[in-house]
Amino acid sequence: MTQMLGAGVPPTVLPVAESAVACEPEAQPQAAVESDGSRPLRGCFVTGTDTEVGKTTITTGLLHALAQHGLRVAGYKPVAAGAVWQAAASGTGGHWYNEDVEALHAASSIELTRSEVCPCLLEEACAPHLAARLEGGRIEPAVLIAGAHQLMPRCDVLVVEGAGGFCVPLVESEQFSEAPAMSEAIAATPNDTDWGTDDLAVALGLPVILVVGLRLGCINHALLTAEAVAARGLRLAGWIANRIEPTMPHAQLNIDTLTRALQQRHDAPLLGVVSYRAPVTAARVAEELDIDAVLEALNLRA
Repeated sequence: MTQMLGAGVPPTVLPVAESAVACEPEAQPQAAVESDGSRPLRGCFVTGTDTEVGKTTITTGLLHALAQHGLRVAGYKPVAAGAVWQAAASGTGGHWYNEDVEALHAASSIELTRSEVCPCLLEEACAPHLAARLEGGRIEPAVLIAGAHQLMPRCDVLVVEGAGGFCVPLVESEQFSEAPAMSEAIAATPNDTDWGTDDLAVALGLPVILVVGLRLGCINHALLTAEAVAARGLRLAGWIANRIEPTMPHAQLNIDTLTRALQQRHDAPLLGVVSYRAPVTAARVAEELDIDAVLEALNLRA
């Protein structure tokens, strides 16, 4: 476990002891909140074919579209790596800033603190398990799972965005994670198995929406990710094509191939094709999603 980085503390790498997170003073301490883990979550888990394929863009679009449909929605990014200290405009204080967390915070229709949106915010912009190791600690799975269950009573739909692709490591087994920065207390804690984003998705038990970044190789990446989702016993509820390269040749042919393959192999429908736009907004993305298909795929119809 790791020590919390307080929102009133300037950026620094700390030896951790509660959970490698950046938190706000108004957020409730993780151990102080009792969550009903027996209550099923309602919503979806958003994953992608790779990093930088637009998961956050699509997640904010889903949040906006569902909110427009009259649902109370909360965005949840359990782990984010890459934070900078943003000082307050006046006086002392400030908070840790991560672009993805800010986007989900803004797109949620219920009032949330940044720490509720992201209970584990790491300073280093790299793979989460490496960022945690560099900061002298490791990510605590129980904190990530509890964070989702703590939000559910306050919303109708929880949209969870994973980190990177579907199989990104979050916790290393100790035999692979020896590092001088790791504190003795952490190193002494038994941790004999790896644990990753796919394990988190299984623990949350939500249907999965796959974001496919349209670029060369996306067909293979999408089909492999879909197989990984199915192998973990999760339902692939659908997929969204995101045009991340405006000049990609034969983009529509790629979409057609994936539409057939994912429908035939996984009964996973296409839920929208998002155009390349700069700048992009949650409202614009929502316009290109098939909200009726999304509601059907996630069993959210009244």
